[in-house]
Amino acid sequence: MSRVRPVPGGRAVEVEPERILGWIERFSTRHGATAISVGESTVVVTAEDGATATFPTRGGTSLQEVVDELTAPRRVGLVLVRLGGHSVGIAHGGKVEVSATDRKQVHGRIRAGGWSQQRFARRREGQARVALQAAADDVARVLVPRLPDLDSVVLGGDWQALDVLRNDRRLSGVFALAEDRVLDVPEPRRTVLDEAAERARCVEIVIQDTRATDVEPGRMDTGEGA
Repeated sequence: MSRVRPVPGGRAVEVEPERILGWIERFSTRHGATAISVGESTVVVTAEDGATATFPTRGGTSLQEVVDELTAPRRVGLVLVRLGGHSVGIAHGGKVEVSATDRKQVHGRIRAGGWSQQRFARRREGQARVALQAAADDVARVLVPRLPDLDSVVLGGDWQALDVLRNDRRLSGVFALAEDRVLDVPEPRRTVLDEAAERARCVEIVIQDTRATDVEPGRMDTGEGA
């Protein structure tokens, strides 16, 4: 399983930690012999053609030690929120241990006929407020009491909805543990939470090279080769 998203100057691909060494080998085959620099917080792989692949570490002074640390099972909080729906849980080793999922009705932005636009907008705002409050309540109930047991928190969904939760004082500890990445997910359901738990294990590798603009329309180049 891998997911790719565009980032400034390139793209980022999610790779399971146990596949990193193989991924680097394929990257080297595609771009030419590589130099690997293991830093305090990141690994940088530089190829002959100038392409680079960078990913974060959680310890280790050699590539194998880094991979060993990244492969070790971790307990991660998951917060997936989109307007009208949320799914919250705790996963260990990619498997959800406890969760809460809910959906609240929030009307779309356009409604044919009926109420005036202002009245409809007020109703929609009220529905959104109720939905986001329910999401915040579930995060507070499921994650906050278990914060001492968590290694990190992975967020997903809509940035604006997550920002509303971020302003809830009860959840300051949750967002203090949040990783920088935000998973792009559809409407949060339990099955989506299960998939997010597996993706939370993945390491995000940022690839920067001139080939990023040469990919066929509709395809994303992971840098792994065929």
